[in-house]
Amino acid sequence: MPLYPFLLEPIYKEKVWGGESWELADLDSTSESGGGGGAAHSRIRNGPLAKRTLGEVVKDFGTLVLGDVPPTSGGNFPLLVKYLDARESLSVQVHPSPAYAAAHPDAHIKSEAWYIVRAEPGAVIYKGVVEGTKPDDFAEAIRCGTVEDLMIEIPVRPGDCHYLPSGTCHALGGGIVVAEVQTPSDTTFRVFDWGRTDRELHIEQALESIEFGPARTGVFEPVRTETREGVVERVLVLSPHFAMSELAVSAGARETLPTGEPVVLMIVHGCGVVRWGGDGDHRLIVGPGQTLLLPSSVAAATLYGDDDMTVLRITIPIE
Repeated sequence: MPLYPFLLEPIYKEKVWGGESWELADLDSTSESGGGGGAAHSRIRNGPLAKRTLGEVVKDFGTLVLGDVPPTSGGNFPLLVKYLDARESLSVQVHPSPAYAAAHPDAHIKSEAWYIVRAEPGAVIYKGVVEGTKPDDFAEAIRCGTVEDLMIEIPVRPGDCHYLPSGTCHALGGGIVVAEVQTPSDTTFRVFDWGRTDRELHIEQALESIEFGPARTGVFEPVRTETREGVVERVLVLSPHFAMSELAVSAGARETLPTGEPVVLMIVHGCGVVRWGGDGDHRLIVGPGQTLLLPSSVAAATLYGDDDMTVLRITIPIE
């Protein structure tokens, strides 16, 4: 059966700090430390494969979905994509560093990126630990409730994007909505929860995982910007785990999408149409808040902007 762009059904989760929508998930289990527990599998909303899970389709169709991109060790899709609506600040947390994960087989690295969709005036994120901070200093700040003083605070605005390699101590501040792209793990070690007392902390594991020392922080700058007819592409992240670009597609313009590899599209703003097939005779109308997966075998896919659109395009490097 020829494959086609999959429109994915979100998985909604309420949190003490707000809520999140898992837009693309293919996890056989999620950790309690990440607020999960149990499996999380996105379902396809459209076409002949509607109601089937992404995991089932990956296992049944293999390279027709993934191309040369390897699945996870469990045979799953190698990305997790979410929206986070932080009405309050998330916990100060860290995901296992590569060294910690190597020493603890049950822990998995989680490198992620936050694209700022909306931000209230004065909103900030916390990314990295102040240079010169030692583990003992940080442990004392945890005991005293002064962790915020040792975190690097960065003001944010819509369109900013920050990459957080596993091992980076971080927190998302309140009043922010982000699109989050990450490696498919949910292992999270909390070290400080802003006075909330109903969730477990993981201080010992976090102190072993935090990368102390200089952190690459500051005002966001894209990797590069490319302009073509009716389209401005800002390359936001180039990492070993995923690449992400913001596409600003003007009304009436079109953008040719990659083929031969899986492509995730997050429609942040605006409406348009995705066409594919030899003559572009297949079409799918897309709008804000929707997330699509284009399998690698989809041919000649093009995005047409009915309105001015903002779209995140996420791809996976081939090792």
